Amino acid sequence: MRLVGMQRRQVSKEYHVNVKVVSDRRKLMGGAVGNFGEQFDYTAYALLAPTLAVHFFPQADPVAAMLSTFAVYALSFVARPFGGMIFGYVGDRFGRLSVLQWTVVLMGGGTMLMGFLPTYASIGLVAPALLVCCRLLQGLSIGGETTGVESFITESAPDGRRATWMTRVMAWAYWPAAIVAVVILGIRLILGDQAFEEWGWRIPFLAGGLVAGIGYYLRRTLEDPEEFVEAMAEARSKDSAGSDQASQGLGAAVQVRRSVLLVTLLQPPMAVGAYLLTGYMYTFVAVEGGLSPTRALLSNAAAVATLAILLPLMGRLSDRFGRRAMFAAGAGWLFVMAVPAFLLADAGSLVTAFLGQALLAIGVAMYGSAAFVGWVELFPTAMRCRGHGIAYNVSVALFGGTTPLIATALIGLTGSPVAPAIYAMALIGTFGLAGVLLVPETKHLNLRSSIYDDSASRGAAEQAAVAKG
Repeated sequence: MRLVGMQRRQVSKEYHVNVKVVSDRRKLMGGAVGNFGEQFDYTAYALLAPTLAVHFFPQADPVAAMLSTFAVYALSFVARPFGGMIFGYVGDRFGRLSVLQWTVVLMGGGTMLMGFLPTYASIGLVAPALLVCCRLLQGLSIGGETTGVESFITESAPDGRRATWMTRVMAWAYWPAAIVAVVILGIRLILGDQAFEEWGWRIPFLAGGLVAGIGYYLRRTLEDPEEFVEAMAEARSKDSAGSDQASQGLGAAVQVRRSVLLVTLLQPPMAVGAYLLTGYMYTFVAVEGGLSPTRALLSNAAAVATLAILLPLMGRLSDRFGRRAMFAAGAGWLFVMAVPAFLLADAGSLVTAFLGQALLAIGVAMYGSAAFVGWVELFPTAMRCRGHGIAYNVSVALFGGTTPLIATALIGLTGSPVAPAIYAMALIGTFGLAGVLLVPETKHLNLRSSIYDDSASRGAAEQAAVAKG
């Protein structure tokens, strides 16, 4: 009988372990697939910028048309802070999944609409106006998506593995840059350059809408993290007990303001590095480096794939060595390698174009391993979506969305291919350095209060000792 009882307990234990593994995979997959869908359109727009410039703007001045295309790309980021505020409130009030389901639907709708838009040749100035409307809708949705998914994954991850989980999910924000490039290349090869330029460019946007639909379907099966549910129950319990909320609210407000400042300082290195790589370098190696569209796509796809592969590996290092170490390493790498990266990318060969972009990818992976999770850890659970949504989206609108436009304008003004690198170095050297010096180590922050608590570290050490014993 004792043997039978032991076998039953073993079977029950294995069952619960298997259920937890499946649940964890669903959480990661739900975050990743929506993240993939959200970024799909942004990537398609950036990679198809030269084609969109031809179809949606007057061609009397090709340079002005390209600048206008990147201006629309930057304009979509204006809507991101509003999306962060709206969906930040929804996320903290009604739950993280309420945000994730709505944002993926809005993005999918805006993406598919872009695939059906008439061109400038058909309806004149109405065409770029409609393009702006689609981009604003997408900016609104992604402003909530980033905050929602990062809060959801951080609160769902086991202690000591928050960066590992986060980077596994956020890597799928970069795979679209590689996958869309391959999709565009395949469509070009099948249709031919002429047919692609005439109408084939619409296909990636239509496909992006389908990806978003899959993301919505998967997210419907998820539940809000226990951390969030328990924090809301705790808040309701304090309210019903009549506890003093004034001093607590004041303390939380001061803490959130400090966290907003830190995120604003820490954002520029990530924003400039990532958006140079995913939003501009394809155009740079094609226009400045003289590569054919096919070679430019291949070099950019390979570099962004490198970033997507490295990011989860760097996430493990972030969980081991801490956020501050990875912030410093990533910012230092991007500062030193910015100029060599652009010189290599401008050299005119497929190999050097890849190597130059890969240098940026390595630095972004280092920095991102701390940034994606560290920004969220700075805010307490009850105000995480609102605080992060405002700080992150305002900063990324200022420094990320404008990067391709500023890079194009700087080269036009100076005639130097390294002008964007100098711009990146200036931002990293001012904002990034200040942020790295001021940010606390958040590896063992208590998510509920966002106050440092080494009990998580002790708990992880005790579990490791038990496992070894």
